[in-house]
Amino acid sequence: MNKRNPTIYLGLISTLFLVITGWYAFSFNTYSTTPETFDGERALADVETQVAMGPRTPGSAGHAQVREWMRTELENTGWLVEIHETERLGHPIYNIIAKKGGELPQIILAAHYDTRFFADHDPVETKRSEPVPGANDGASGVAVLLELARILPDDTVPVWLVFFDAEDNGRIEGWDWILGSRAFVEEIPVRPRAVIIVDMVGDADLNLYYERNSDVTLRAEIWKTAERLGYGDIFIPSEKHSILDDHTPFLEKGIPAVDIIDFDYPYWHTTEDTTDKVSAESLKAVGDTLWHWVVEQGGN
Repeated sequence: MNKRNPTIYLGLISTLFLVITGWYAFSFNTYSTTPETFDGERALADVETQVAMGPRTPGSAGHAQVREWMRTELENTGWLVEIHETERLGHPIYNIIAKKGGELPQIILAAHYDTRFFADHDPVETKRSEPVPGANDGASGVAVLLELARILPDDTVPVWLVFFDAEDNGRIEGWDWILGSRAFVEEIPVRPRAVIIVDMVGDADLNLYYERNSDVTLRAEIWKTAERLGYGDIFIPSEKHSILDDHTPFLEKGIPAVDIIDFDYPYWHTTEDTTDKVSAESLKAVGDTLWHWVVEQGGN
């Protein structure tokens, strides 16, 4: 009859317990620092959905439709949606604000969802009175935010996702640029420590230079995050353009803000700003970068 030492069994059980505990700890830590995965293809599908609604010019059927669609998408992923309804220059403004919980935002991620009335930069003169489809100029930023809404962890610092109205119709009689973001800053009493604007970020040939007016410290953090993730060929850490965009009203109020934009997009304000000019890879590069940057700001 064989006799077995019970201490051997206890040792084996203890070792197995430590292995299992270590595996769970490793898995938890890995999960907490790795995104569920920013799905560039799903973001591209969101671009296609918006463009299929037709022009999202203020007051149009597409403009109303995209607002309801964004609300549904956000609420389905657990965000509380509020409409900041106001007016500027006699035009109704509908900014869409998505939040989780009741805390004021430390970070605002934002994009504009409206499109331009006239394709006044179109190389074909007879098309310059047509509306811009807005696949990149409008829909790409919205798509990045919607995909982030699906995958951002609940335990990040308080984040608001804001979709600005009436950004894109300056140099048109009775209108001006950035009406929605100006109204937001003037009427919503929040002072986040960072505002990130994503505008024209889906170009298949994406080159994101530092925007000259953007907060220097903030933009360096984001571009360094992108470089670490392997997107250094897209996020280029040198200044190029100075742009009036939705980050401007925040900067004027002393709130650090950054504009992530590829202003060398050749189809800007033309009828050729269509979905075939946008790539899932570009959307993913921007979305991945922002996911990691937000998560690295700490949690509640």
